[in-house]
Amino acid sequence: MWTRRDFLNRSGRAGVAALATFNPAGLPRLLGATAGVGQRPPVDVAQDETYWREIQQAFTLDRTLVNLNNGGVCPSPRVVHEALKRYLDISNQAPVYHMWQILEPNIESVRRTLAADAGADADTVAITRNASEALQIAQLGLDLKPGDEVLTTNQDYGRMLQTWEQRVARDRIKLTKIAFPVPPSSQEDLVRRFDAAITPATKVLHFCHITNLTGHIFPVKAICALARRRGLTTIVDGAHAYAHFPFAIRDFDCDFYGTSLHKWLLAPIGTGFLYVRRERIAGHWALQPPPASLAGSIKKFEEIGTHPAANHNAIAEALTFHHGIGAERKAARLRYLKARWAQRLAEQPRFQIHTSLDPEMSCAIGTVGIDETPPAQITAKLWDNWRIIATPISHAEYKGIRVTPNVYTTLDEIDRFCDAMEAIAKT
Repeated sequence: MWTRRDFLNRSGRAGVAALATFNPAGLPRLLGATAGVGQRPPVDVAQDETYWREIQQAFTLDRTLVNLNNGGVCPSPRVVHEALKRYLDISNQAPVYHMWQILEPNIESVRRTLAADAGADADTVAITRNASEALQIAQLGLDLKPGDEVLTTNQDYGRMLQTWEQRVARDRIKLTKIAFPVPPSSQEDLVRRFDAAITPATKVLHFCHITNLTGHIFPVKAICALARRRGLTTIVDGAHAYAHFPFAIRDFDCDFYGTSLHKWLLAPIGTGFLYVRRERIAGHWALQPPPASLAGSIKKFEEIGTHPAANHNAIAEALTFHHGIGAERKAARLRYLKARWAQRLAEQPRFQIHTSLDPEMSCAIGTVGIDETPPAQITAKLWDNWRIIATPISHAEYKGIRVTPNVYTTLDEIDRFCDAMEAIAKT
């Protein structure tokens, strides 16, 4: 049986050496490959297939299919998955001791590293199970009176819109959804649309950092500055943003920021975080009532009852893997993969690209439609004939399929997708 000393000896600050003990072919290969690209510009490395082949080998995948739906949840690299299993094995020996006394306290190490990477202070970051939980803590914990208005868009995530709709039904607040074209004409146009929609009743601006439908990156800093001038609360849905492309939360000056970690950070399923501006913590209601001792602590938002420590402790391995690639290199590769399929299809008739190809306005996520072809029919054909997974998107104002490659996606898989889409368009 593991003792506390055994565990600390094996999981302390042994860095890469300890990781190599658990997985000799995982992280060290990644770090070796990264050292090999040296100081080359990220856009250069994005096209280096030798380097990315090493990244691809860090995953255990089913290569009999092509997964282009990484927007929902992503597979973890082997080193992260092995860490999750290892922590589960440790927990299971005597959960009341090993999970609560040995593993659970290490959440503070995860919190510090995660906050530093996200550009926030550790005492403002709560570790949650996903972006939905994080954002619902923000949405449901605000004091709003009947008639108070929440301003959002008609392309925000469905679950978050449903949460506001419940507040409309229960608290009689007002929910206003602004529309915008896809792709938007400019970032300034999005700011103007929010500015024009604000009324004396407006109390909250809620918007995506990057939309889940088309992958448009919003001008978060400019919208938050607008809200700050008007005395409004800002809730930023960063479900698809964190570890997708580089940014720092402190630069946004927002009040709340929620994200998932099982998407682009490649952490275990059931991990996310919520950032809360420090001065908002004490006065914000928690989703589940915490003890009085946590009234002014960010940890009050983590009070969910008994939960596994393995999931959130393995976030540390996901962060190490992410840092091994480098945020700039990762974003450059994701943009390169998106551009490879989007530019090819954009040059042909019948295809409509609903995502801007400007690298400042999008990254990995892109949405494409085929004239007069229902999205569900496209995804069904992709799966039935080519074993390619993509996501149908049917919005009132546009239709298409969402395509989200990841760092393990090969150029051959991207080209296979393009071949399939061209074949579908012809029929």
